[in-house]
This record gives sequence, C-alpha cells and structure tokens, in this order.
Amino acid sequence: MAKGAGALPGWLERGIADLFPAGEGADPDQQLAARLAEAAQAGRPLRVKLGIDPTGSDIHLGHSILFRKLRAFQDAGHTAVLIIGDFTARIGDPTGKSATRVQLSAAAVEANAETYLLQLGLGQDPARALLDFETPGRLEVRRNSEWLATLDLPQVIELLGISTVGQMLAKEDFSNRYSGGTPISLHEFLYPLLQGYDSVAIEADLELGGTDQKFNVAMGRDLQRHFGQRPQFGLLMPILAGLDGVQKMSKSLGNTVGLSEDPLSMYSKLEKLPDAALPEYLTLLTDLDLATLPENPRERQKALALAITAGRHGEVAALAAQADAATLVAAVPGAAAAADAEVPEASLAAVNFPAKAFYLLSAVGICASSSEARRAIQGGGVRLAGEKLADPNQEFASAAELEGRVLQLGKKTFRRLVLG
Repeated sequence: MAKGAGALPGWLERGIADLFPAGEGADPDQQLAARLAEAAQAGRPLRVKLGIDPTGSDIHLGHSILFRKLRAFQDAGHTAVLIIGDFTARIGDPTGKSATRVQLSAAAVEANAETYLLQLGLGQDPARALLDFETPGRLEVRRNSEWLATLDLPQVIELLGISTVGQMLAKEDFSNRYSGGTPISLHEFLYPLLQGYDSVAIEADLELGGTDQKFNVAMGRDLQRHFGQRPQFGLLMPILAGLDGVQKMSKSLGNTVGLSEDPLSMYSKLEKLPDAALPEYLTLLTDLDLATLPENPRERQKALALAITAGRHGEVAALAAQADAATLVAAVPGAAAAADAEVPEASLAAVNFPAKAFYLLSAVGICASSSEARRAIQGGGVRLAGEKLADPNQEFASAAELEGRVLQLGKKTFRRLVLG
C-alpha cells in the first residue's frame, strides 16, 4: 500500500489481505485513511464490527487473527462492536460448506458464546486479554437476536428483495453445490442477508472478516445503502495455515493451537512450526519486527513461540515453558532430566487397570481415540519417561507404576501422569 498522504498507519496495515473500497483521494466513503482522518477531526471513534457465530466452544490461533486486529482498533481509540451471532448461528454460515449445516439450539449457542467471551478476555487483565473488556467506550458486545428475532414477515420480505438468486448463486459455495446437484435450503440464502443486516443495526463504519467472508461483508455494504446509511469498509485478514503449514488451521485436522492451552503445550507446538509458515505466523500473530529478528529459522521459531506464549500466559510462564521444552526434548531414555520440568498433568483416575498402552493414551486424553493411539505408538512417536513405547499392547498393571512419569507424544505434547 502506498505510503505518504492517505496511507494507513502501520498497526492497521499489518497483515491485511484485502481492503475495499480502496479508492484514491480524500473521499471518506472510498478511502479508509480519509474516513479515519474525518473521524479524528470530529472526535468520533469508528465503529468496527466483528461478527462471530459460536458454533463451537474453543478458539484457536487461527481465529485470533481477527480479534488481534479488532484489539488494535480498540487500542487506537475506536469502538469494537463484537456481535455474537446467537440468531445467525442457528442457521449456520454456509461459507466453505458443501452441505447444509446442522442447526443448533439456542441453549447450545449461548453456552458456546459464554466460553468464547471468557477465552477472549472477559474478567481478565486487559494487558493479557485478546480484547479489552475494561476500558469504557472500547467494546460493545451485542447479540444479533436483539434485532433479528423481532423482524416481522414484511421486513424479511424486504430483505429478500434486496438480493437476487443470481447474486446468491455467484457465491462460490452456493455455485459449487448447485452445479454439483447438492441441495441448498432456502434458509441458507437468508444467512448473508441477516449477517449483513447486523451492519445496519449497529451502524458499522468497518467490518472485519476472513478472506472467505468477502461476499457477506459486501452484502452488509449493500444493505446499508438500501437503508440510507454510509456503507462500511471491508477489511479482510488471511486464513491461517495450521501447524502443518499447509491446510487451514482446524480442530478436525488436529493442527491447531488453542488459546486456552497450557504454556508448555503452546510453546512446544509453535517451536516446531515449519520454516515456510514462519513469516505468516510472525506477521499475523505477533507485533515483532521481522527485520530485527535473526535470519536463522530455528531462532525465529523460538522468538515466535515465546512471543505468542507470553501474550497468552505472561513472560515468566513463557520463559519457563521454553526451558521445560528444552529439558524434555533433551532428556535421554531413562534419565530423570524431566523430573523438575513444569509439565501439564493428566489424571489416571479414569483408567481401568491393567491397561494396555494404546488404551492408556486415549483414556488420559493424549490421543483422541484408541486407533489414533495405536498408530502413534506404531509410528514411534510415543515415549514414557524418555523411553520409546514400541508395542501398543504393552500392559501396565497399576496406576502406581505410572505415577509421576512423563508421557510424550511427538515433540509437542507432554503430560505428567498423576493419580488424582
């Protein structure tokens, strides 16, 4: 993006994948820098919208990219409007889906929303939280059932009249399903319209979204024009690759780092990130100056892991995790080098003894299933107290035999086995 007059500040420009409209000159409806200048002159913060549909309970680093940008707007004095899509989540965003989503109950959506807010920083020190919940005027948390649940049939018909079937089928997901003969339910066409109406309801100046959300964000602009409002800007951020550096970060693919993960697990996962993924992670998930970092990829991995872990858990905990990770990886088979390391605990209380190794791994939660545990052991990726487990059917007689020992999966996951 061009520097000089009309250029965006560095905190805003960092990592952006798309900004629209991106006109030139000083028109505050066509150029975001001009809208920012206009708002500053008027002493009015921009209203920056981010909508989330709580269809799950966990937030991972891929999700955090948008929240980090929203926090940057907060820190610059603007108002973040976080919309909990408690109404739209019951429809389900069709973006990226090859079939109609299962509709969630209101109770399930609300339960997920509460866990989201806690992970985002509700009740936490703003210095460590993803969002600032404490500073007056910096955050509005709204649920879109406030306005969507009260729409009557004439209003819904008005919304439906703003878009055409042709426009909806131009959306890639709908187009692929239609051409492939996969059914599209009529209520799915409502999703982008209702999500767009959120921008009208809160009078957004700007909406944040991932690059897969451009259709929905643009719909918000269309609806604002229809209802006589100034259209919002759309600011899109990249979709983060997972820990494999290839596929989208997704819990179903097992390539995520959760915001609520303990310091050691978080640090250990990030320290092993593929070299090719480092620039994107450093740009999107930290405020580090890439130009000042060592050229050595290994040192960049450490800097990345330390910065992200410190951001979530504090510098002291991050440095301790770094030291513990080095201790655990360096431990020789049978040695006691890991004895003093701070390792997350896994309870043996639910394990039925005698227990085979593959069952143990799934019972304590280090693997998602017994079949996954078998594959991990057969692949040579599991160690107990530093010694490689070779036989999935190796049997352990009692919990006392395992108490205090560290179970390791790959180079990223460690659990100290405890009785309670």
